[in-house]
Amino acid sequence: MALTHSFSSIALEGALGIAQATLAKGREAGMLPLAVAVLDPRGTVKAFLAEEGTSLYRFQIARGKALGALGMGFGGQELEKRYGHVPGFIQAVQGLSEGNLVPVRGGVLIRDAQGQLLGAVGVSGETSANDEICAVAGIESAGLVPDCGGPKP
Repeated sequence: MALTHSFSSIALEGALGIAQATLAKGREAGMLPLAVAVLDPRGTVKAFLAEEGTSLYRFQIARGKALGALGMGFGGQELEKRYGHVPGFIQAVQGLSEGNLVPVRGGVLIRDAQGQLLGAVGVSGETSANDEICAVAGIESAGLVPDCGGPKP
């Protein structure tokens, strides 16, 4: 676990492992090519991987999903829901963040077992629901807790 996170942030080795496991989940499920960004709590990119065949803006989309979750403090499920209820507010935040908020699934906060925020994962390339499934798998592979912003079990 020491390689997974340190100083209340995702460590480089942990971020790379999460990114690799995220892509592996997509391959296992036969999904379209994916791009994954893993950010620390400050929004710094710790790892970014893109499979062959991803389109041009996948980095910006994956990063925007992760940054949106970090910036608002909840995952893409909640962002998507709020966009449906108060689109003007979410659009205003998109403007304030210079477009660095993508209000759909696929942006997932990374927490430790105590609920401490360690970073976020953003995935792009498939449907938003499938992007989220892959992000969750990547985070869980590191023994950490994904926070999608949806209902808690």
